[in-house]
Amino acid sequence: MSSSTLLIWLEFSACALLIGVAGSQLARYADVIADKTGLSASWIGLMLLATVTSLPELVTGISSLTLANVPNIAVGSILGSCVFNLAILIVLDFLIRGKSIYRRISQSHILSAGFSVVLIGLIGLSVLLADKEPTLSFAHTGAYTPIIVLLYLIAMRTLFIHEHEQMQQFVAQVADRYPDITLRRSGAYYALAALVVISTGVYLPFIGTRLAEVMGWHQTFMGTLFIAGVTSLPELAVTMAALRIGALDMAVANLLGSNLFNIFILAFDDLIYLEGPLLSHISPLHAFTAMSAVVMNGIIIIGLVYRPKTRLFKSVGWISFALLTLYLLNTYVLYLYVE
Repeated sequence: MSSSTLLIWLEFSACALLIGVAGSQLARYADVIADKTGLSASWIGLMLLATVTSLPELVTGISSLTLANVPNIAVGSILGSCVFNLAILIVLDFLIRGKSIYRRISQSHILSAGFSVVLIGLIGLSVLLADKEPTLSFAHTGAYTPIIVLLYLIAMRTLFIHEHEQMQQFVAQVADRYPDITLRRSGAYYALAALVVISTGVYLPFIGTRLAEVMGWHQTFMGTLFIAGVTSLPELAVTMAALRIGALDMAVANLLGSNLFNIFILAFDDLIYLEGPLLSHISPLHAFTAMSAVVMNGIIIIGLVYRPKTRLFKSVGWISFALLTLYLLNTYVLYLYVE
């Protein structure tokens, strides 16, 4: 490996470290701000957390389209993040001893997983039809964008009605966890962490493009695997923090909720991409990632309904094994068939 290639890898690793650390701090101080201000304890706190953990995907998408002009990385980071977030459930299932995670968490997560199937499935179908005539579009955006926005708003309204009481109970359990941190101090730390995530997110697509060139990888593979993994580090950090305090339902809700917000970000990316419908300027292989995420959500729904008792090798359930298989298959297909 040449010194220039090693330097790029070091830059990429530094970005991963910065986003991981700053993303964790973002989640922590966002929680402090919600706790100190008492803004709608459950719903505002949950939305703030979802927005915070998805900030790298949002910033990476904006910089990929407006500065670096790499739409494959923009879309790949979003869809790859959806797959990566679901793969985090494998880690949760492995870390929990005894009963499977699907026997411990609420079945209400079926609702958010179901909405994920609809939204991500819509993206997959839109990618498959992107190069067909006639192209359905509004101005420079695809016809799918207003549909995504409408479905996202419906999903948020439905989830709020369905889970308001559960989220309120969770927030009540963790109230007053930060008695030594003032609102002003938490706001300053939040702003500092946000600045780090934004700065790193802007730089990340350029590193991804350079890495793809020196390693001979396509931008589709780069965006879906590596950049998606890095931008999902805040979700991973928040999920592990929720696991440490025994809030499994919050951990799972964070992952599934982040996927819903990721698709909303994709609609926003389509709005700022002025060269035409975004999905018409990307590799059709992104449809495979979208369908992988759809199938993974379907498997999770099966796990939530069936609640399997058996665990393979006394470590993970067969639901997690199936999720891992699909994640690895998606990675292999992207690496094998990108042009």
